[in-house]
Amino acid sequence: MADARARSVAREVAHGVPAEAAITVRGLRMNYGTTEVLRGVDLTARRGEVVALLGPNGAGKTTTVEILEGFRARSAGEVDVLGTDPARGDERWRSRIGVVMQSWRDHAAWKVRDLVDHFGRFHAPYAEPGRPRPYDTDELLASLGLEEQSHKRLRTLSGGQRRRVDVALGLVGRPELLFLDEPTTGLDPQARRDFHELVHRLTDEDDTTVLLTTHDLAEAEKLADRVLILAGGRIVADGSADRLSSLVGMQSEVTWSVGGVRHVHATDNPARYVAGLYREHGDAVTDLKVLRPSLEEVYLDLVQRSESGDADRAAAEFAEEIR
Repeated sequence: MADARARSVAREVAHGVPAEAAITVRGLRMNYGTTEVLRGVDLTARRGEVVALLGPNGAGKTTTVEILEGFRARSAGEVDVLGTDPARGDERWRSRIGVVMQSWRDHAAWKVRDLVDHFGRFHAPYAEPGRPRPYDTDELLASLGLEEQSHKRLRTLSGGQRRRVDVALGLVGRPELLFLDEPTTGLDPQARRDFHELVHRLTDEDDTTVLLTTHDLAEAEKLADRVLILAGGRIVADGSADRLSSLVGMQSEVTWSVGGVRHVHATDNPARYVAGLYREHGDAVTDLKVLRPSLEEVYLDLVQRSESGDADRAAAEFAEEIR
């Protein structure tokens, strides 16, 4: 993901506002009757960036994503997705996005190849100049390990195979923006790894933007350039996993040996500390390890902050910390 991060940095302009934003949201609100689910959400996603949207159940992740996809009308706020308000998105706009829902249970009578090919034909007439053409159906199915299932009906597939078809339907148009809702649920470890590599190729080669929602925090840490945490209807944190861990005061643990003696030290800046070790001890330093806080630890800390008081205070505390 180093290339994607480098592109993201290069696109930054004054005041931290990202250039070439694929998604820009300001003051997003959503009410269901008297219940306020989203209470002024602000977020951005740059082109070519993988952004993970995390939060506890009921935080409003699905509502947010459905508004961005144009499937749900918002109560208030400004939303721009690929230069268009999703509420007014036409077929050409829809052809530029891909959606992998958490669960699809329709199309059971279709054969795998026929369905993916059908979706691909929808995208083809709207291919943008300079963008890669939609995937060849057979090439895509092969990349997802579905060659042997290509002529089977969806109702006969296992849960993991059906999940791969869901992914194929989201990817076949080679979208500029891809929404992934729990994309690897039901996939075996090898299929999960293959999918991660496919996401890397999309962002690095096709400059695809990815908005990912997942409860698998290890997956988010592996895939995402940036992590957004939604709690209490607000974004309470936004940054890389390393950045968030430093902002919540979690330290990394450095362990090393010198002359056969084992040492342990907690630090906010492991890179600086390790450099100092080598300046002081040189090649005498052995068995060096740096253990950083996991995204899961950071996530739980931030969610607990928001739930112990309220999301407004958590968001204000985060905003103050990054100044």
